[in-house]
Amino acid sequence: MAWGKEPPSPREMAIALLARREYSRAELVARLQAKQVPADDINTCLDELAEKGWQSDTRFAASFIRTRVLRGQGQRRIENDLRQRGVDSDTIRAALDDVVEQEGVDWFELARDVLARRFDCPGQTPKERARRERFLLGRGFDFEQIRYAMSCL
Repeated sequence: MAWGKEPPSPREMAIALLARREYSRAELVARLQAKQVPADDINTCLDELAEKGWQSDTRFAASFIRTRVLRGQGQRRIENDLRQRGVDSDTIRAALDDVVEQEGVDWFELARDVLARRFDCPGQTPKERARRERFLLGRGFDFEQIRYAMSCL
């Protein structure tokens, strides 16, 4: 940092982060805390950004869900990852419902597509089938979706 230049304000730091991508409020809090910003300043700053619509957990969750669906991840994994990023359950549920409706997400077909991209057959032995099931479980699909994907392969 150059001499005579003041460090950026919490607001400037938060805006610089949000200029690159969406962040959840909890992620921004963690980033600003790491830069030794006092908690009161963080909350004041983030309240102002949310009030102006520059930061929104709802918008963050919707963007996150769309990205993860394109990556071939299932609902359970997406929900878990959003919870880890500090998004509350009500916001997650509302964002999931909106994205599923707007984008026409079919979790069963997504599981089938993801499995078909990785494997060309459902597996001849129980060990091979189990490997494919673990793959889809790790991606966040539930057992009904996995059963459907395995039956279509």
